Amino acid sequence: MSALPTQTSPVRPPAASPGATAPGTPRTPPAHEGTAAGVLERCRALIRPALVEAVGRLHPWTGEMAAYALGWTDAAGHPDPGGSEGKGVRQALAVLGAESVGADGADAVPGAVAVELVHTFSLLHDDIMDADALRRQRPAVWKAYGTGPAVLAGDALLAQAVGIVAEAGGGHAAAAVRCLSGALNALVSGQAEDLRFEHRPWSGPGAVGPEEYRSMAAHKTGALLGCAIALGAVLGGAPDGTARALERAGRHLGLAFQAVDDVLGIWGDPAVTGKPVHADLRRGKKTYPVLAALAGGGGAARELEALLGSALPIDDETAALAARLVEEAGGRRATREEALRQRDLAHGALRESPLTPAAVRELDALFTHVLDRTW
Repeated sequence: MSALPTQTSPVRPPAASPGATAPGTPRTPPAHEGTAAGVLERCRALIRPALVEAVGRLHPWTGEMAAYALGWTDAAGHPDPGGSEGKGVRQALAVLGAESVGADGADAVPGAVAVELVHTFSLLHDDIMDADALRRQRPAVWKAYGTGPAVLAGDALLAQAVGIVAEAGGGHAAAAVRCLSGALNALVSGQAEDLRFEHRPWSGPGAVGPEEYRSMAAHKTGALLGCAIALGAVLGGAPDGTARALERAGRHLGLAFQAVDDVLGIWGDPAVTGKPVHADLRRGKKTYPVLAALAGGGGAARELEALLGSALPIDDETAALAARLVEEAGGRRATREEALRQRDLAHGALRESPLTPAAVRELDALFTHVLDRTW
């Protein structure tokens, strides 16, 4: 564990993504260009230098923790070739948001960097609030550095994100800051509701229903994805109506994303999720599959309600039984249907405004890719 600042030099850039080239160098298109993987790779290569620069401007200690959270370094501040950097979905949404309104993807770089920093900030704080010890199959920042330092690193990332958007050129900085601040307020509201759900009963008048959960997820997860694509459009000079339509598309995508996460939180492969099987059930977390199962009625739903409402500790055996009952009561199926419905709404929102056809095709591919994780 690194308890004291150790970094005395700027954060080293991680190794460049395959396909990344120096400015002015002819680029050889990767074999998967045009696919979701190709879009993510292209956008990461565009955003990476600015993201590295932003982290390098932080205080050395918070910068070290940020680099660790982003998967660039180990807990001693040394480069970590095996670290998982994340897929960069939010970065790509920002770039495609600009390109979809006819702007250059480079116009979205400040917004893409900002949403990546905000996303990382939210993960640092979420892991503390949820007492999650692992993130991407490594110790979470609070486990590696301590709770106080992890909170501080998250605060630093948030401050840096707002500053980057405020300094964006092109005359759109004020609108971009409004977009980001709105998403931040929504994100905090969603997290507050998620925490409050933990203290509410599984059944009866105070129980959380699927619709209330959907509202929470639209704030906690959907707001930042909506902000990412809208920020790109705003920085690209899009009219307000177009930016709002793109934001709606991103929010629906966020709901689809959360639904998939909820399935993985119960039935996901630990090798993929980095968390134990049935992790969400062990924590007694109210997620869409469980709430949909309880709302569906029937014998399995009643048995599940009795099990969750009992004073029994949710050990491995109890969690496995609960997972089986959720599936028998239709919770897994209902969550998959919800994810597909939200994805279709996201696709539909892209058709509400005249957008660049090539960018829309790439957004469609990216939206579908979000649901292509292990079910």
